[in-house]
Amino acid sequence: MANAKTKRSGDEETTAKKTTAKKSTVKKRSATNASATSASARKPPPREPSLNPVKPARLLSGGNPQVAKGEGDEPVQAYLAAMPGWKRDIGRRLDAIITRTVPKVRKAVKWTSPFYGIDGQGWFLGVHVFSKYVKIAFFRGAALKPIPPGTSKGKDTRYLDVYETDELDEKQIAAWVQQAASLPGWSASSQN
Repeated sequence: MANAKTKRSGDEETTAKKTTAKKSTVKKRSATNASATSASARKPPPREPSLNPVKPARLLSGGNPQVAKGEGDEPVQAYLAAMPGWKRDIGRRLDAIITRTVPKVRKAVKWTSPFYGIDGQGWFLGVHVFSKYVKIAFFRGAALKPIPPGTSKGKDTRYLDVYETDELDEKQIAAWVQQAASLPGWSASSQN
């Protein structure tokens, strides 16, 4: 009989433990449900479709816009529009100089940079944004007179770095663009 009482009180203890465990599980679940409900209540309503579905360009480290590669003026204009701050004005002025100097210029965005060239001759100029300046690359710059000041690892390429406080010498750039457009340009298959 003592064993029966002990056994019964042991069963009661086990049942009491199970009941307590169930209650705590239920409390946890309801707390989880409450937090899920309050989280869903905090969600903003779905956005209405935009009238302009074009995504803004993401800026890569250094501030260079990441614009989808493509041929023609449209991707180049998207790149120029995405250039940050004062660099946008430099990019637009440079594009205007090139277009005015070489009316049949071929444009494209490749390797996250605008390229300018002549059909059948390759690319003569590229532009790239860095955190403190805009780099203009003349792919056959070593043949230009006077030679652009920035050196390159490649024997033919020369650079012009334009900083915020620099005055853009549009006359000199137009002269370089005219000379560069008359030379055989760079292509991915040619060695630089």
